[in-house]
Amino acid sequence: MANASGFFTHPSISSMRSRTHLPIRVSGSGFCVSKGFSKRVFCSSVSSIDKDASPSPSEYRRPRLVPTGCKLIGSGSAVPSLLISNDDLAKIVDTNDEWIATRTGIRNRRVVSGKDSLIGLAVEAATKALEMAEVAPEDIDLVLMCTSTPDDLFGAAPQIQKALGCTKNPLAYDITAACSGFVLGLVSAACHIRGGGFKNVLVIGADSLSRFVDWTDRGTCILFGDAAGAVVVQACDVEDDGLFSFDVHSDGDGRRHLNASIKESQTDGSNGSVFGDFPPKQSSYSCIQMNGKEVFRFAVKCVPQSIESALQKAGLPASSIDWLLLHQANQRIIDSVATRLKFPQERVISNLANYGNTSAASIPLALDEAVRSGKVKPGHTIATSGFGAGLTWGSAIIRWR
Repeated sequence: MANASGFFTHPSISSMRSRTHLPIRVSGSGFCVSKGFSKRVFCSSVSSIDKDASPSPSEYRRPRLVPTGCKLIGSGSAVPSLLISNDDLAKIVDTNDEWIATRTGIRNRRVVSGKDSLIGLAVEAATKALEMAEVAPEDIDLVLMCTSTPDDLFGAAPQIQKALGCTKNPLAYDITAACSGFVLGLVSAACHIRGGGFKNVLVIGADSLSRFVDWTDRGTCILFGDAAGAVVVQACDVEDDGLFSFDVHSDGDGRRHLNASIKESQTDGSNGSVFGDFPPKQSSYSCIQMNGKEVFRFAVKCVPQSIESALQKAGLPASSIDWLLLHQANQRIIDSVATRLKFPQERVISNLANYGNTSAASIPLALDEAVRSGKVKPGHTIATSGFGAGLTWGSAIIRWR
């Protein structure tokens, strides 16, 4: 069930069955409506009707059952070739490896340069995810590009769709939610599948925050890196559902603690003012501004609450979770959240040391590495949470494959 508070489709929780129902589903061939609070969805299809005929209502096809579960079946990731170590940063700003590693857990990060591009990284990650999932590009129904740093002001998703060779011209659009973007992408994918009849949805998290970092500010430049990660979410029978619940929030009041605001050029880019402030001056975005202490307080307070809420909605105890996978922002945040949730460190996924904070890419990048290394296996349940600028935060309880 998809609603404002989450999905309730976990097949092993008998107590949830009595209050679970499926949303309205619209497919390419007709309209589907839910009936009561059962798990059955009835679809009235018109695809077999002769368009030249004028059938009576009794001649329409009888309602049929439609599955509405969804699961993650493939992952992929990509990083730029340029590696910047803490020692490299020490050459341009007053810092050192020990200072950075102690406070953040980060030792290296990757930065887009040369022939690298955000779209190129996203396409590479998506291609790997499709290959693992054994899904052809022409079978993709939707591409969701979760990014706050697109190569084009109007979005990157359609360009990725073209580069992948999705010949059926599926819908493709961007989701802008900074470090929470990937989790919101998963939620959006599930809603499209459960309520819109989509079968294969490609969710990509990719960011190039290095382009918005003040590399003379040691408080922020040490944190961020660039990367892309992707997953394929596929429709399945409700008994095989792999997205058990979610919990999502935002608080615009927190924007003052983490933002990259638009700013006007100091020089007038017009050929002379007609009147007043028109034509407007050319604009660009400022470098990332962050109050690290406030962001830390926000994360260690809100993230555990969100994960606990998602677990409650899924009807699952924390002991049933195989892995905790948080947005890779700062190792101190990851450790603090795990401690508050009483989650053992050996079951916490972290690759922060190698890549830094890659924003929307951090969760799918870490997931892909954990899957390909054999750490995350089919059937494992993962509690994941993204949090950051907006402020936004969200959690999802998922099962791998």
